[in-house]
Amino acid sequence: MKSNSQPIKLFLVVTFSCTSLLVSLNPVLAKPTLGSSPSDAYGGLRLRSDAKTTLAQATTYNQPPLPPGPPPGGRVRGGAKRGELAGCPLTKLDLTALVPFTEEANSVINVWGQTTVERPSWFFYVPYTKDLPYTVEFVLQDQDSNEIYQKAIALPDKAGVIRVSLPNTAPALALNKQYRWFFTINCDQQKNSPPTFVEGVIQRVELNPAALKDLQTTELLKRYTIYAQNGIWYEALTTLAQLRQNNAKDAALQTEWRNLLRSIRLDDIAAEPILSEKP
Repeated sequence: MKSNSQPIKLFLVVTFSCTSLLVSLNPVLAKPTLGSSPSDAYGGLRLRSDAKTTLAQATTYNQPPLPPGPPPGGRVRGGAKRGELAGCPLTKLDLTALVPFTEEANSVINVWGQTTVERPSWFFYVPYTKDLPYTVEFVLQDQDSNEIYQKAIALPDKAGVIRVSLPNTAPALALNKQYRWFFTINCDQQKNSPPTFVEGVIQRVELNPAALKDLQTTELLKRYTIYAQNGIWYEALTTLAQLRQNNAKDAALQTEWRNLLRSIRLDDIAAEPILSEKP
């Protein structure tokens, strides 16, 4: 019996040693480290390359309920159709508004989001490019369907996400008022065929005092989190888009962008490039 016990003990010792070695070599993943260097990204939060999982899970967009009154309706995707009078040609991805939407039981889609600023920005995925003779227009209406802003938009050099901002020359959005926006691409110069378009409703609201105090931080990453957690879609999206453009190769921010668009079921747009601040 003694001759058999020695090999067993040796086997146990070797197994325990190998397990301990593997545990000690296992990296600690997804832990952002604080840094005081001015070169650290996001105002002092230095994101390690293995921090993307933590960043993607740290922020949740809390979509608010629909506003009272008639449902906003809307259209989040343009959608080309087949046929001679279909208008715009088919593309791999449709014209898409980067805005939250809900689908009701009666198949009605409501496209709606909140802002806190007087002159917000909208983001659209545009599948057509400037070499095509198409006309593009952005229109904003008040609650009485009066047009308060209209702008012709130039098609981009390549397909991707563009930004449209309300300029200082346009009327400011009033608090607690709903405005309807339209983004239209007319692919038929004779206008015999219907255009492709998206539309929705935006409402300017006030944040609670605690959130306003937190927003005094100058760190964009923290501001994005505050907006997202409080259901302020337009500033959350604009802030994260700015972060991505300033840090184009940051894998953690790419993951967060995918996470945000996935939360509103626009996963297919998440991989498309953000082309410019202002088209």
